[in-house]
Amino acid sequence: MFAEIILPLALEKNYTYFIPDDLLPSIKPGTRVEVPFRNKTYTGIVAKIHDNKPEGYQTKPILSLPDHLHVVNKMQLDFWEWMANYYVCSMGDVMNAALPAPYKLSSETILVLDSEANIDAAQLNDAAFIVAEALTIKKELSLQEIQKILHQKSVQPIVKILIEKGIAYVKEELKEVYKPKIEKYISLHKKYVDENSLKELFDKLEGKEQSSKQLHALMIYYQDAFDIGRIKRNMLLRKAAISSSVLKTMFKNEIFIETDETVSRLQTGINVDANTIDLSHAQADALNSIEKEFSDKNVVLLQGITGSGKTEIYIELIKKHIATGKQILYLLPEIALTAQIVNRLKKHFGNLVGVYHSKFNQNERIEIWQKVLNSQYKIILGARSSLFLPFQDLGLVIIDEEHDYSYKQQDPNPRYHARDAAIYLAHLHHAKTLLGTATPSVESYYNTQTNKYGIVKLTERYANIALPEIQIIPLQETFKKHKSNQHFFSDELIKAIKNALEKKEQVIIFQNRRGFAPYIICESCGWVPQCVNCDVKLVYHKYADELRCHYCGYKHKTFPACPACGSTRILIQGSGTEKIEDELQLLFPENKIARLDLDSVRTKHGHEKIITAFEDGEIDILVGTQMITKGLDFDNVNLVGIINADQIWNFADFRSNERAYQMITQVSGRAGRKNKRGLVLIQALQTKHPVLQYVMENNYELLFENELLQRQQFLYPPFVRIIQIIIKHKEFELAAKAANYLAGALKNKLNKKILGPTVPPIARIKNKYHLEVLIKMENETSEISRTKKYIKQLLGEMQQHAEHKKADVVIDIDPL
Repeated sequence: MFAEIILPLALEKNYTYFIPDDLLPSIKPGTRVEVPFRNKTYTGIVAKIHDNKPEGYQTKPILSLPDHLHVVNKMQLDFWEWMANYYVCSMGDVMNAALPAPYKLSSETILVLDSEANIDAAQLNDAAFIVAEALTIKKELSLQEIQKILHQKSVQPIVKILIEKGIAYVKEELKEVYKPKIEKYISLHKKYVDENSLKELFDKLEGKEQSSKQLHALMIYYQDAFDIGRIKRNMLLRKAAISSSVLKTMFKNEIFIETDETVSRLQTGINVDANTIDLSHAQADALNSIEKEFSDKNVVLLQGITGSGKTEIYIELIKKHIATGKQILYLLPEIALTAQIVNRLKKHFGNLVGVYHSKFNQNERIEIWQKVLNSQYKIILGARSSLFLPFQDLGLVIIDEEHDYSYKQQDPNPRYHARDAAIYLAHLHHAKTLLGTATPSVESYYNTQTNKYGIVKLTERYANIALPEIQIIPLQETFKKHKSNQHFFSDELIKAIKNALEKKEQVIIFQNRRGFAPYIICESCGWVPQCVNCDVKLVYHKYADELRCHYCGYKHKTFPACPACGSTRILIQGSGTEKIEDELQLLFPENKIARLDLDSVRTKHGHEKIITAFEDGEIDILVGTQMITKGLDFDNVNLVGIINADQIWNFADFRSNERAYQMITQVSGRAGRKNKRGLVLIQALQTKHPVLQYVMENNYELLFENELLQRQQFLYPPFVRIIQIIIKHKEFELAAKAANYLAGALKNKLNKKILGPTVPPIARIKNKYHLEVLIKMENETSEISRTKKYIKQLLGEMQQHAEHKKADVVIDIDPL
């Protein structure tokens, strides 16, 4: 028997291996196996099993099973195959995106000795002990070196033992990733489990003045933990206000005993609120309409204005699907949103809710993976990577803020759109999909108009709160008054912020550009610092006192003087979130101001800390980028200020008006969600821009109508499908030759519109020149398939060309 194995490599097809007789009973599709490939050893996933011996090469045997876990199910394998075909990438690319890192060990992996490890020979088999001893001498070993030490090819089971015992960890991962999480618990000594002996102990401690702290600790234990038999050490120390030395004395006197317990890294023990949600008439009507639409359509769009209470409708739908034993996937575009939503879901569903996103470490990801595989989690709330979890019986997929372009994976492969991929995943499971947003993507709304999707509209805010009042403020007057285009706060905005703060209300200020300033410039000669790797200006970050490239990550300390002319007159131009935060602090020194952008939320709980602090009233003014536009719900925000609306729509992109409308409407929707009507002040130079008209009138239909006319005229989605091909190389001439060859072949072969090659606005990124070719196709499945097939054939031909094969080629299906 033979097995096709998916390897974590960008290979054209899956390799076939011979299954040894002793492994045959254990190997099934979805099983992890250890296989040799190009003088290295990899962990792969079994895709198919068959008895067709491959022709043209001698098959190698599967070496071993690292474990007997069936980590990927049949539905996932089908989903991976669809994704690889649709997005023109390899199954290995999809596997890399889907699986947590510990499931993908290879012989290139470096194993490192944990300096705090206690090597106990009694806990290890002979092979594991030999490797542990070798690690004490060399500190680091590759899997290839371990193979040589043990004189055997199959070493991953040994590595697994060393990782699980906390003796070693994988170099690419943080040290603590592979350690079990240990909590220390305090229990009463067995001598005092009955009431009489416990009473004697209390009497004994009460009679000694020096034992007062021990007595207090015992009282806290009796009140909080006697019935359940244990309490966390940290909790007892905090509640009893005692030091560790007091506990140590109680251990010595055999009053308490201390034990170590391995606990889940994931939050458990949530109290479930059994109260039902009191839906408004509008929400109840919308819920009934969604269920009616689901009887005829598999995908339904819920278009509900900001603050209309879409989340409550989601919760009621989830309850109904949970009752039938189904699993639910609840997708969000940003990790920032999970902090608020997860608390609301756990209030209703407790430990049935799991959260999954890229900020979790690898051990946490594996724990979540296993709980989904075993159906312990019925609801998964997560960002786009949660699509790849091993759902057993998916019944409902909710895609909140479906319009958001954060759902699109940009790099590396697979460059998938999570919304579109989720709809296909739901199709595989025969599940229903609900798209929710106040500002639908043009493509999704078009699908409702062509009867492909159902649609339900929710046109009033919860509790009949009015939509915020919107005022447009011309920036020209501010610049003229202050004789500077570097003055970012109009008098009207400053006055409105002051009024809100006096009423103890909170304020959101939106600036869609992070950093302190977009660039710095020498006033004397006009010199502007550029990235050494990319054709862009370096962005000034004041708090780190450095210049950064937001494309490649290059950093440089600030310049005290111009390196071109020596002048010290270096000017800061423009504004980012850091500068807005800085200036607000000068204007309102008594108030707490914070920032929510990519730079301020680098840690796993970074989003949650800022959002929770804002919810709790610890922050008065929150400055942020697009992160604050996406579905966040704050009770006390009644003012939103937009610093410069022109920055939002001034992009050379056919979607610029659509995105600007979505962004401005969404951030405006954060104002006045509870108790009173909010106020939104939009500062702009182009005060007559059509996007502002759509926003002022809350008229999505007019935006859609105008966008459709232009896109039909100039052939853009939803009337055509687009494939973007990017050709990259460190030498421009070589990239240009490869791009011209590719574009010429496409024009000769395909009877469709081929644009390019063209040089994009940013011609060089990460020290490679970029050229783009755009293919526009009709919305016919057969034509799209033929085009993709020819592109793959063409790339194969380019690999045979001495010069063209040196260029990197990136294929992006349905680019954003």
